[in-house]
Amino acid sequence: MSPAFRTIALIGKYKSPEIAESLMALAGFLDSREIDVLVEEGTASLVGGNGFPVATYDTIGERADLAIVLGGDGSMLAAARRLAESDVPLVGVNQGRLGFMTDLARDDMLDGVADLLEGKFKSEQRFLLDATVRRGEAVVFQTQALNDVVVNKGDLGRMIEFAVSIDGEFIYNQRSDGIIIATPTGSTAYALSANGPILHPAVPGIALVPLCPHALSNRPITISDDCRIEIVLHAPHRARVHADGQEKFELEAGDHVDVARSIRSIRFLHPLGYSYFAMLREKLHWSETPRRY
Repeated sequence: MSPAFRTIALIGKYKSPEIAESLMALAGFLDSREIDVLVEEGTASLVGGNGFPVATYDTIGERADLAIVLGGDGSMLAAARRLAESDVPLVGVNQGRLGFMTDLARDDMLDGVADLLEGKFKSEQRFLLDATVRRGEAVVFQTQALNDVVVNKGDLGRMIEFAVSIDGEFIYNQRSDGIIIATPTGSTAYALSANGPILHPAVPGIALVPLCPHALSNRPITISDDCRIEIVLHAPHRARVHADGQEKFELEAGDHVDVARSIRSIRFLHPLGYSYFAMLREKLHWSETPRRY
């Protein structure tokens, strides 16, 4: 058993009681290996702790050597943001749909975790984005995102207008449904559905992907990850900023949205046989024979 993992936290998919059986099976397996198990408090309130200690995210950040997330990519995103300051590595058990960030299949969960405990894994760092909203001289909203920061029209039925600057240089005014600012991790999420580029996790870049732009010349662009992006919403428009599709803030005309690479990062642990390209091939159904109708 790897001495690095003496305390492992288990985090379940939000409001999904169906994970109870898998989570308790994993907790029992870890306990049999003399691993201290913590069950995240929101997860415990949903499925029960079954006698295992219940912990807040702060406690997990202080005590856990590893967090195993049972859910889909959304569950991983939420856990990543909450644990970004603590450097607790994450492993995902796919209980969702596509699962770009959850490597272990539910049916192979115990075998995969056994390999992990024996040190059979590879580590990978993924960076986050810091997003700040300034209204006049005041900072009115701050958050982080592992996938993307999105400025969009919110509940409005019409396009919005905004200016985009990079490192203080004006780039363009855009009239569209909004814009996605995506990390390599988020390049296979919302940005992909908007025809953005797929960025390998090792690429030090950030993708800017327009949402339904009015001008066909507004195309996705990848910039260096040390750039600072500023978006200024033009009057009389109102809009909304999202972080990973899970946090949001209502924007007013004249608001400035500043986005830059965070000093914090997330560490994912993958099985030794993990391949990013194999994952894409499976999830995106590359190389399949076209169907005949």
